[in-house]
Amino acid sequence: MSSRAEPVAPLDAAPAAGLEPGPGRAWGWGPDDPARPGLSSGVGTLLRCVLAVEGSPPPRARLEDVVLPEPGLSSAAHERLEAAVGRAAVDASSATRIRHAAGRSYEDLVRLRAGEVHDAPDLVVRPGSSDEVAAVLAVCAEEEIAVVPFGGGTSVVGGLEPERGRFEAVVALDLTRLDRMVDLDERTLTATFEAGLRGPAAEALLDARGLTLGHFPQSFEYATIGGYVATRSAGQASTGYGRIDDLVLGLRCAAPAGEVRVDPVPASAAGPSLLELLVGSEGTLGVITEATLGVHARPEHRRYEAWSFASFAAGAEAFRALAQAGAAPDVSRLSDAGETGLALAQAAAGGALGPRGLGRYLRWRGHRRPCLAIVGWEGARDEVAHRRTRSARLLRRGGGVALGTRPGLAWARSRFEAPYLRDDLLDLGILVETLETATTWSRLDPLHRAVSGALHAALSARGTPPLVGCHVSHLYRAGASLYFTVLARQERGAEIEQWRAAKTAASDAIVAEGGTITHHHAVGRAHLPWMDAESGELGRAALRAVKDRLDPAGVMNPGKLLV
Repeated sequence: MSSRAEPVAPLDAAPAAGLEPGPGRAWGWGPDDPARPGLSSGVGTLLRCVLAVEGSPPPRARLEDVVLPEPGLSSAAHERLEAAVGRAAVDASSATRIRHAAGRSYEDLVRLRAGEVHDAPDLVVRPGSSDEVAAVLAVCAEEEIAVVPFGGGTSVVGGLEPERGRFEAVVALDLTRLDRMVDLDERTLTATFEAGLRGPAAEALLDARGLTLGHFPQSFEYATIGGYVATRSAGQASTGYGRIDDLVLGLRCAAPAGEVRVDPVPASAAGPSLLELLVGSEGTLGVITEATLGVHARPEHRRYEAWSFASFAAGAEAFRALAQAGAAPDVSRLSDAGETGLALAQAAAGGALGPRGLGRYLRWRGHRRPCLAIVGWEGARDEVAHRRTRSARLLRRGGGVALGTRPGLAWARSRFEAPYLRDDLLDLGILVETLETATTWSRLDPLHRAVSGALHAALSARGTPPLVGCHVSHLYRAGASLYFTVLARQERGAEIEQWRAAKTAASDAIVAEGGTITHHHAVGRAHLPWMDAESGELGRAALRAVKDRLDPAGVMNPGKLLV
């Protein structure tokens, strides 16, 4: 297989202009675009056969047929909010309320497709500045109105559910009007962005100055700067560029009790970090309105390529060697045999992964159940070549077989496609969802086996045996993350209960094996039951005390992260 260098074209994933707030369609991901390639018919037929799917799910509910309860907000509170942001920035229409009623988890999509939108916000408010955010929070605290900050709408853990808690009304605070780059310090390599700026727009502003943030989560097309920071996001190249918490140097956070401001400095010993407290706070302490982030020179060259390993354990050991030698590629992904099998099936059905003979070639090399790795380096051309040579030496020493750049280029072209394919799979009556964790190198293999086994057992017990795939997605000196994808026949009439049983089993296995309950998806509502195991009762009480000080009325995003 050839491994010659091939440049990767600059990222071009900006969504079409004029999209509605949130991630496109009210019932799914992205705009209705007939030109966008979908799931191949061959793969769809194969999955329906393997998963024993019969029939089709009910048709999706039409947006205009969804009936919402009348807003419960008092006329006086409504008028005060209009005074804070202007009448045009306050919207109580059904379509807007529905679009702000959920994120994009499997449970969210099941409910949205069925038209079961029982907990839509009473009102959507779109402030245009940090001062207007503060004014809205002051009104909501005084009027006892719950507030759910809303950026790109891409949460997959229930972080955007408009819970009222003990309050009579709830508003969605849509931040997408806060869409400016406030400052760029090219000498320091920092940029300050307002929270509602989407990833592609931020990259376009930086690209014009020869820079990049280097942060590309799968939700990149729709996720916002504030959403990145509020959820401790990780990008697909975070092994090289760092997670968002590595990039944040300062921020502004509007809380009901006032503004918390952390000015950007390279390091500080001035007590426990307020920055660390607010990064990952998920809108429960206040609203992040600005963030100052470290940026990088735009890479002159990108090289992505594929390798194969005879087993997941062998590939993980090679990745450990890379991480601990300081030679990890910027993109470092290792799929287990289950996920690799799905990828090879898609290639055989006409997908873009690589030649149809790839499976035969790997068997000839002794990889009966191959585990595919995608690795990538970004930077100056000479630097990429040097780093690639060092990494390749360690990968070969670990038993890796180089497969060249073609599969790597295919991955780069399709790196943001999975959410669109999920919509296609749901149309076929297939449950498809993901979950992630991280642990130390010593615990990685037992954790991988335990979570895979728990998912298989929980779904098989319901008569819907699944396909489970997993990949390592981020490397650290001490360990790595694991990202699981689950497919199964939907249990008609009990779709949400079916997934919750699987999620509970997997989460219990994560805690039992010493993993973190979430590596980059945040807590929201989905991970709350396991937070005492993560932080301890006293640690959680300390965080609640901070919330009581910053949000005395308790209006900020009730039911998430802290209860």
